[in-house]
Amino acid sequence: MLILKLLFMVLFTQAEKPDCTPQGQRVLPELEKDGDLIIGGIFSFRTGQDGYIDYFTKIPDIRPCKDFSFREFKFAYTMMFAIDEINRGTDILPGIKLGYKIFNDCGSTDILRAAMALVNGLEPSKTAANCTKTQTVQAIIGHSGSTPTMSFAKIVGRFHIPVISHFATCACLSNRMEYPSFFRTIPSDYYQSRALAQLVRHFGWMWVGALSNKNDYGINGIATFITAANEEGVCIEYSEAFESTSPYQEILRIVNIIRISTAKVIVAFMSHREIKILVDELYRQNITGLQWIGSDAWITDDSLAGIHGHTLLIGSIGFAVRNAQIPGLGPFLQDVNPSQFPNSIFLKDFWEYVFDCTLSSSKIRKRCNGSENLRDVQNSFTDLTDLRFSNNVYKAVYAVAHAVNSLLSCEQNKNSILNATCLKLMEIKPWQVLNSLQTINFTTTGGENVFFDNNGDSPARYELINLQRVKKGKIEVETIGYYDASLPTGQRFSMNNIQVVWSEGKNQVPMSVCSESCPPGTRKAVQKGRPICCFDCILCPPGEISNKTDSVDCLKCPIAQWSNTRGDSCIPKEIEFLSYVEIMGIFLALFSLLGVFFTIVIMVIFYIYRSTPIVRANNSELSFLLLFSLSLCFLCSLTFIGRPTEWSCMLRHTAFGITFVLCISCVLGKTIVVLMAFRATLPGSNVMKWFGPLQQKLCVVFFALIQILICAFWLILAPPFPYMNMNHYQEKIILECHLGSAIGFWTVLGYIGLLAVLCFILAFLARKLPDNFNEAKFITFSMLIFCAVWITFIPAYVSSPGKFIVAVEIFAILVSSFGLLFCIFLPKCYVILLKPEINTKKHIIGRVKSAKMGHVLSAGSRPCPDQMVDLHPDITNAYFTCWGK
Repeated sequence: MLILKLLFMVLFTQAEKPDCTPQGQRVLPELEKDGDLIIGGIFSFRTGQDGYIDYFTKIPDIRPCKDFSFREFKFAYTMMFAIDEINRGTDILPGIKLGYKIFNDCGSTDILRAAMALVNGLEPSKTAANCTKTQTVQAIIGHSGSTPTMSFAKIVGRFHIPVISHFATCACLSNRMEYPSFFRTIPSDYYQSRALAQLVRHFGWMWVGALSNKNDYGINGIATFITAANEEGVCIEYSEAFESTSPYQEILRIVNIIRISTAKVIVAFMSHREIKILVDELYRQNITGLQWIGSDAWITDDSLAGIHGHTLLIGSIGFAVRNAQIPGLGPFLQDVNPSQFPNSIFLKDFWEYVFDCTLSSSKIRKRCNGSENLRDVQNSFTDLTDLRFSNNVYKAVYAVAHAVNSLLSCEQNKNSILNATCLKLMEIKPWQVLNSLQTINFTTTGGENVFFDNNGDSPARYELINLQRVKKGKIEVETIGYYDASLPTGQRFSMNNIQVVWSEGKNQVPMSVCSESCPPGTRKAVQKGRPICCFDCILCPPGEISNKTDSVDCLKCPIAQWSNTRGDSCIPKEIEFLSYVEIMGIFLALFSLLGVFFTIVIMVIFYIYRSTPIVRANNSELSFLLLFSLSLCFLCSLTFIGRPTEWSCMLRHTAFGITFVLCISCVLGKTIVVLMAFRATLPGSNVMKWFGPLQQKLCVVFFALIQILICAFWLILAPPFPYMNMNHYQEKIILECHLGSAIGFWTVLGYIGLLAVLCFILAFLARKLPDNFNEAKFITFSMLIFCAVWITFIPAYVSSPGKFIVAVEIFAILVSSFGLLFCIFLPKCYVILLKPEINTKKHIIGRVKSAKMGHVLSAGSRPCPDQMVDLHPDITNAYFTCWGK
């Protein structure tokens, strides 16, 4: 019996049909059309909504909206137009009719309610509905806002129903883990934010303010912008966020921040609702002179033309998706009529608003008869000049159509992850459409390529928009540039030749910097405790440059270059050497040639008066050799002037050493002769025969040969060579002759000094001998000058910088040479030219006798005959010869 009861209960249960009882209030679509496959749409024909507080004591009611949004209404009709166009065509889904359900809701709660109605798919009914007759949509187009889209896309994604947005740009929606079924035909804010940062950097705005609305769209967008701006070196003076529903005091606080800030450029990453509120308050408080950088959510919104402060927005620039034309959309929009959708409440309100009439009986307003036509009016709904975002809706519908068409195509199906057999229309499920959307790739009639990346994002291509004027309640914009994220980094942003209107209609790019740019030649020094855009300009130190504006560091010049006076470029270092074209080199060369001239003049005088006693006295051959060596001394100083070369470096030091030794050797020979002539006190001494004219010449050759050998060893082992001295001066190069071997140089100089000291000692011993017979007094004085010059030369040579070391050496050569020339030969020339009466044998013999007698008396010797003096060609030698008889 129990078994029969159980069997009866089972049969009774199976005989009942499972009914679904809807919970809550059903949501009806605003616009609806039946079809084989249904595409859902969610738009906000009205944007405002009074604040409500839910206490959850009952199911929340649908909240009424306010404020018309013709742009959103145009989005819905663009979706309808695309579906009708596909249904009429034969290229895509031939024989298949697409239908739509379009909901009009504002506020995240009601938008979510509409999305769940599309997912549920139950037919609207006041009675129980059959669960087997669901009409779940294949895809949902919408919404325009990022935050509402986030709220329902996350839930809808769990049902694997694709959501394709035309305007939701928040970068957070690219997260496939959170939003697995989300696609969009508008680029992500990630690219827009980075494009805005590059835009700000392009115009040199290094000090900006950042504002956003306090939702996911604004907070994520402005955060990405700030990160990208920091990478571009742009500083953010302040960053604030608010909502259109924020308290008035919050708006006043942000306006006060804008007033006291120094940044004249503001990046506003918000919707048109927030920018309207903000600009209205700025206009009320007469805060002007701001350059606005807008996001795509408001930069092209015509509703901005209706606010009082719209003039403050003139000159605003920002990025928006590229404009497009949709053939046939214009007539479709103009044919809108309330009779098409009798149940649409909004379409009725829209019609009454546009034509200022009423479709119901009313004594206040005129009655609409239905014959009104949108062709006779101009408003943003029928305006086709800006179809940027409408085109995104158009592409979204076609993307769904192509995805379905791909599922119904056998060839496509064989290579997919689905079954190899062709799908039938009734077998298509939303998750299959979702998979197919990931692989679509088609080109619209306008030539635009449509595809989605792995995150469901479209290619990031923008136009740079300049809001140039407001005319007849409509914003007029110009495209002044482009941004394409698919291009290489340096080629993504470009400007065209369109004239840009800047803030408040000005034609000059506004400035917005914390500190003025540092010109080339300076570097930036960040002010302590402030952002990097606030800095002081510090001059580059000598030897370092900055050749571009706002350099962070100064660059050191190469070793052979130095910074110019402006510090913005490296120039070759000044090469310093004693040249013939500078005043010092000219004077030294003139004195050298003057010395040669005097030497030649004296040589000519001596040659002309070579037979006179004063020339013949004390070996005239040594006198001519001395004059010749002095002329070489003067000439060798010229080798020190001019650009040092390998040969000139070797010649100048060796020529100087050899000629001076030759000169001192001649003086030494003359000194020895005089000394011996008057110090040989023994009668019958034959000293002079061992130091006659031949011996004197051999002595000169011997002394000179030693110096020649020293110079030879010096040139063989380590010769002097030209050297670029960069150590003494930082700003110039001293071109000098390196000694090669310091030992060789000081040996040459020491040998000259040794002979000079020896000559000075001998001349000092013979300084009191009679003037007519010797030159000891003058040789002593000349050697005193010579030694003094070369002793002071040593410290001057060591301490003199650059070319002055060469000048000191030339000066020492000239002074010592002039000292020898004038001290030894000038008295003789004075006698020869001005006192010829004492340049006679008689006068000289008389002086010889007196000198001889004094010497004899002192030495105890006998004098020699006078005729011996007359017969001998050299008076001094004659004296010695006579004394030896």
